[in-house]
Amino acid sequence: MDGNIIRDGKMPPLWHYGHEEHDVISAKTFGFWLYMLSDALLFAGLFAAYAVLDHAMNMAGGPVEAQVVHPIAATWQTLAVLSSVFAYSLATVALKRGSRAGLIAGMAVAIVLGAVFIGLELADFASLVHTGATPDTSGFLSAFFVLIASHGLHMAFGLLWMLVMLVQVLRFGLSTAVVAQLLNLRLFWQFQASVWVCVYVFVYLKGTI
Repeated sequence: MDGNIIRDGKMPPLWHYGHEEHDVISAKTFGFWLYMLSDALLFAGLFAAYAVLDHAMNMAGGPVEAQVVHPIAATWQTLAVLSSVFAYSLATVALKRGSRAGLIAGMAVAIVLGAVFIGLELADFASLVHTGATPDTSGFLSAFFVLIASHGLHMAFGLLWMLVMLVQVLRFGLSTAVVAQLLNLRLFWQFQASVWVCVYVFVYLKGTI
């Protein structure tokens, strides 16, 4: 069945796709998993670097960890990113039911919440820079900024990807290629939420101890 056919104002549910379409989507999803493994290795390296540099000898007389991390602000960021993932999950439920309106609504909410996360992170960075805590102050701050900024860039890319997919859904409907990209985006967004939870525990909560 053609994934672009609309009946009664809804797209056909995913289980109406033929075996050929499912095979294509599965192959593309598997390939994206391989990319996600390489991304996991990247973040593992960043966490390892942060763990090595998170010691008094690497502070270079600058701010210590407890003066840099802001757990309360990070809690709001955590709520924003987890809520964004939840909204996108609801969007994929609508996708499986063939509801294009539900899919678009869920993605729109996910984008707004993701933008809130980015805004809070930029505000935190601006506050640190204003107090003189910049990446070139010490090895510890370099590791801190690189880790947090790397995740933030991934989140920004995810938001851009969502905007592109919104345009594609509106223009092409739920074609096989679009559905494959939407499912890969779900994996990507959930992975970024998982990384942030690790950042929240390993950097922000640990930094208050």
